[in-house]
Amino acid sequence: MGATPPYVAVIGPSEADGEMYDLARQVGGLLAGRGAVVVCGGLGGVMEAAARGAAEQGGTSLGILPGADRSAANRYLTMAVATGMGELRNALVVRASDAVIAVGASWGTLSELALPVRSGVAVVAVRGWSVVNVAGAEVPGVGVAVSAEEAVEAVLGTLRRH
Repeated sequence: MGATPPYVAVIGPSEADGEMYDLARQVGGLLAGRGAVVVCGGLGGVMEAAARGAAEQGGTSLGILPGADRSAANRYLTMAVATGMGELRNALVVRASDAVIAVGASWGTLSELALPVRSGVAVVAVRGWSVVNVAGAEVPGVGVAVSAEEAVEAVLGTLRRH
């Protein structure tokens, strides 16, 4: 992984139930504990939980906001970038990252899943979308994990191999 820390995006719904929030918080904490920078969309739900987990471990998180006002960022972020780009900022979240972990499922999360697969960035989903083709076969490119630990190990293991 070199001298610079890996940047890992944690994507997911802006509204998360307690279980999903806890899962995203664990992912953020585990990433920070392993020296990664947590990148997210900077708002609530999964994004807030991942940033909170990173903060609790003394780590760094970067929020790439859809609006033009940094004050909209969740309170756990280390840094926030206001883009004024709306949902188009999803591409920036993914492209700023070396790997992606998707927690949960929403339409915005589904749109973000295609971007790393298309650009060759490692992506793992936990408690989220699985993508199948018209024949019903799983589409390669999105790894599936059953826990925060498994998701973090999968993406960081992929980065070590490259």
